[in-house]
Amino acid sequence: MKRFLLLIALLSFAPAAHADLTHKIQSSVQLQVGGAMTTANRIGSTFSISGSGVDTTDGTTANTISTGAVTSGVYAPGTIAATQDNPASAFSFSQSYTQGDALPTSAATTGAVQNFGSLQSTASGTAGTLAGTISSAGAMTVTAGGANTLGIGQFVTELSID
Repeated sequence: MKRFLLLIALLSFAPAAHADLTHKIQSSVQLQVGGAMTTANRIGSTFSISGSGVDTTDGTTANTISTGAVTSGVYAPGTIAATQDNPASAFSFSQSYTQGDALPTSAATTGAVQNFGSLQSTASGTAGTLAGTISSAGAMTVTAGGANTLGIGQFVTELSID
């Protein structure tokens, strides 16, 4: 009995256990249906000609590089001919042409956009079967929708002991 009383006396002087306990539960569902979008960038015309030991003509005027024209916002350089200054001598001649995008006759619309050199088009989203639920027990269900949709479900539980 003395040993039991001694044990109880020792335990009565021991500090009490103390802890802060925090428990957090957070859940969320995000559903998103995207809108239609079209981005178009026109590419401009470029024309380059260089040479040595040659004469150039546009077919009407000797030593003329170009008398091209601009139609619908697009430059057309015309036909350029080169003749060698001294036959059987060294010469060099090069020309390059990149045709630009013509000015559109109507506004661009999704699915029926202009023929531009740089183009991106996305159709509008359709919700279809897009849905999401999270129960109080944490059971999560996210159902995919149609094109251009997004569904995200999140369940977070946090336990802190200080």
